[in-house]
Amino acid sequence: MKKKGLIIGIAAVLLVIVIIVGSIAGTYNRLVTKHEKVQNTEHQIQNQLQRRADLIPNLVNTVKGYASHEEEVYTALADARAKLNSAGNPEEYGEAMQSYDSALSRLLVVVENYPELKANENFIYLQDELGGTENRISRARMDYNDAVTDYNQSIRKFPAVIFAGMLGFEKAEYFEASPESNTVPTVNFD
Repeated sequence: MKKKGLIIGIAAVLLVIVIIVGSIAGTYNRLVTKHEKVQNTEHQIQNQLQRRADLIPNLVNTVKGYASHEEEVYTALADARAKLNSAGNPEEYGEAMQSYDSALSRLLVVVENYPELKANENFIYLQDELGGTENRISRARMDYNDAVTDYNQSIRKFPAVIFAGMLGFEKAEYFEASPESNTVPTVNFD
């Protein structure tokens, strides 16, 4: 009888140990998953900030390139027209007409290739892309703060609070905007 009681006692202690170890392992694995989600969402913020850093100069240069192309045609056309109007003799008139025809043909090529001059569409596209990027950054920040909330709640709830500190899980910091972030990024076409 004593042997049976001893075996039951040892089995009960072993069962309690298995439950505690299982609980610690489960808590540890759950906290690792939540900590990794915090890390992932933090990297998504960085990803979107990099997207903005890559996008803005590329879009500005694209729009600048298109606008300068369009400006070059209009400038050439205006200069040729001015030469035509100021021509004082047939030779000057002929040279001015050649310049005017050349500028006009470049304009017609642009119009032919782009039935609607798309400078305005490029600016609208730039605005849409910048707005979309800012929305993605905002969403990534919200996702990060949501992951931090979930993680911080998990390490503070019982029974995880008992093991979290021992297992090296520390409170994550929320994303907080810097005072400079109240200033909207400027897009300069100079």
